[in-house]
Amino acid sequence: MTRTEYSWLLPSAMAADPDLYDPGPAGERSVRPPARGRVRRTVRDWIVDLVFFLFAALMALVVVEQSDQFGNSRAVVHFDELVGLLSCGAIWLRRRWPVQLALGLALVGVLSPAVAGALIVAIFSLAVHRPFRPVAIVGGIMIAFGVVQPFVRTDPTTSAGASIAAGLVILLLATGWGMLVRSQRQLYVALRERAHRAETEAALRAEQAQRLAREAIAREMHDVLAHRLTLLSVHAGALEFRPDAPPAEIARAAGVIRDSSHDALQDLRQIIGVLRAPGDGGPGDRPQPTLATLDALVEESREAGMAVVLDNRIQDPDRVPAALGRTVYRIAQEGLTNARKHAPGAEVTVAVTGAPGNGVVVAVDNPAPAGPFEAVPGSGQGLIGLTERATLAGGSLEHGRTGDGGFHVRAWLPWAA
Repeated sequence: MTRTEYSWLLPSAMAADPDLYDPGPAGERSVRPPARGRVRRTVRDWIVDLVFFLFAALMALVVVEQSDQFGNSRAVVHFDELVGLLSCGAIWLRRRWPVQLALGLALVGVLSPAVAGALIVAIFSLAVHRPFRPVAIVGGIMIAFGVVQPFVRTDPTTSAGASIAAGLVILLLATGWGMLVRSQRQLYVALRERAHRAETEAALRAEQAQRLAREAIAREMHDVLAHRLTLLSVHAGALEFRPDAPPAEIARAAGVIRDSSHDALQDLRQIIGVLRAPGDGGPGDRPQPTLATLDALVEESREAGMAVVLDNRIQDPDRVPAALGRTVYRIAQEGLTNARKHAPGAEVTVAVTGAPGNGVVVAVDNPAPAGPFEAVPGSGQGLIGLTERATLAGGSLEHGRTGDGGFHVRAWLPWAA
């Protein structure tokens, strides 16, 4: 995030100085924006500046009072009063020009100790609003001026060495305090930025999870309902084009339509049920298909009039994981559905082979239809969904036309030893 982007996270008094949050490479000060773009002072800013002004004014009054008591001339006393007053007024410029203010007060402080309070405020503000390099440079200059000051304006009550030591301690304390405040504010900004970034990433992950869940539900809905609705379409078409069929065939077709409609409704309820939260009255979960239910799928297709040959040569079928068995079932189900729609009357072969460590191979083959027929329309989404399902399981799937005009679907799925 840039300074402009995360400045809304901060109090306006902190956002008023963008350089605080962008020290630049190797601690160099970045370019400050023009003054016209600055944030207006808040009540907090006015209170802080007023406290600093009163502190500088109090220090100036003490120094002027001591200057008068030490027997200085009236001109020197008036000079101290004027310098102290101007330095207190300069406090209001500490955010805009902290470097210039600190250097100017340090230079004037050599001639008049009345700027001592304003000088402490200036070095504190400099440490808050600028990185270490300019603070160190200005601090070194101020130390040099502080060494000279006791010899220009001597203090009868204190030796030059004591004055220099006291000034150095006060300078270091003000600088350290300012750097501590700067570090705390930068930490605050970093934490807020990190929290904002974490929220954004969490929202993206949630959105991706929702998209994947929708895709999984759509794939499951297609695989489940396509099989049932194809049965309905085939038998309804038979009733439409053969109204003179024997009553037994009509009754059998009607029974298949009824059973398929019921199963389709149950499957649809199950899929919609996964979208509901627990305890909201949703239907109970129906058993998921596994490899053991593959025989029932083939038998259901045979009852619908299909000629299906099942070749199941799975070694140790009881060890087949539930997820793997469900994927095998869905691939076989989609293959039978496509054969029913595009090759009615043709014999379909479903071959399942595999062993732990070698994986499972599922193959569904059908020859070309024996004669003319009215094809059931399809969108091709089923094969796309099967490919995605096999890929998600860690396997692969291939399909296509055979040389005799038939169709072939073959999938390999991993099975750990």
